[in-house]
Amino acid sequence: MILLLSKLIVVIFGLFFILTGFLMLFKPVKARQILQKAGSTNLINYAEITIRMIPAIGMILYADYSKYPEIFKLFGWFMFGTSCVLFFVPRRLHHQFSLKSAEILKPLYFQLISPFAMMIGVWLIYAVS
Repeated sequence: MILLLSKLIVVIFGLFFILTGFLMLFKPVKARQILQKAGSTNLINYAEITIRMIPAIGMILYADYSKYPEIFKLFGWFMFGTSCVLFFVPRRLHHQFSLKSAEILKPLYFQLISPFAMMIGVWLIYAVS
């Protein structure tokens, strides 16, 4: 049951990457606005960090059954660890970082990197199928 749930979580995470890639490609201004909101309120900040831990745990639990167990473990633990660290980073600092990132990432840049988001999503789904 845990394995099936972990696999489903990773597939949903892959679909999230694919949909995010399409958002970045076709609505780059909206993608940039979403990035600017990261860490803007306590609710957004801690929900974002907590939700980010779910696919990280899914990748860790399903790693041994995936096509790339070491990459899954490494990426899953990296996501989980950085999420834990972000719980202790002041929310304002996290928000300032997202604002600076959004300032650097112009809409054209979102469109240029969107295929990479889509490829990561496809790779995640392939790796668990």
